[in-house]
Amino acid sequence: MPDTKASPMPDLTAEQRTEFEAAAFRRLLAHLDERSDVQNIDLMNLAGFCRNCLSNWYRDAAEASGQPLTKEQSREIVYGMPYDEWREKHQREASADKQAAFATNRPKP
Repeated sequence: MPDTKASPMPDLTAEQRTEFEAAAFRRLLAHLDERSDVQNIDLMNLAGFCRNCLSNWYRDAAEASGQPLTKEQSREIVYGMPYDEWREKHQREASADKQAAFATNRPKP
């Protein structure tokens, strides 16, 4: 996705901006790791994205730069472990209400 927003801090170098954005991303991943109780469906229903979305965006960025990355690899980066292992440890069955909300609000392809 192209960057179309002007930086509110125009005196930052491109390298500084990249460093700060990377640090914020790492902190987001750490926060999500600490909050494994928050399910992906909760994130999707409230914010319109989830851990899987982050892993897809990461993979898209890698591939756009010429670095091949599999879905499994990008998910392991975001989840901090293989996806199936994370699901086994942390994923819970979503309630009917959460599933209905997701069906209504899910992103359109």
